[in-house]
Amino acid sequence: MFLTAEFADAPSVARAIAALRAQGFAGDRMDVFSTEPVEIPDGLLHRPSHMSLATVASAASFCLLALLFVRYAEYNYPLVTGGMPLFSWWANGVIFYEFTMFGSITATFVMFLVESGLLKRGAPAPALVAGRIVLRISCEAGQAAAVTEALRQAGAAGIGELGRA
Repeated sequence: MFLTAEFADAPSVARAIAALRAQGFAGDRMDVFSTEPVEIPDGLLHRPSHMSLATVASAASFCLLALLFVRYAEYNYPLVTGGMPLFSWWANGVIFYEFTMFGSITATFVMFLVESGLLKRGAPAPALVAGRIVLRISCEAGQAAAVTEALRQAGAAGIGELGRA
């Protein structure tokens, strides 16, 4: 289930997140929504990113695939080159570069979609009111009472249930 809590200011949201983290909730189970940017202390809602690893691994993989593809094509379908080498780094460098960039850009885009939560299904977005900050928490039905109490102590103006996970 998803619980939402409305807050008037960022320090009360930070207190609520810290209280929920103390109860064992991970950062990926909480989302902050607002019509304006919200400044939250560093490390409080930390979510590790794997985007750089995926980008570098994909770039290296696509470069290796391009190298193997070009080498296979040039040696299995030989042309008469008049004494020039079949495989030339200078002639094929553009192909390697373009495949490497294609792999890294594609991986970056896919990881952005995954890590931003745009591909999450079943997580409804709360209605936003100007000047209010909404904290959405994914929790089990048995945890709802403890979460609600922690949110009230942190200064939540309103607490409601948004939907089922």
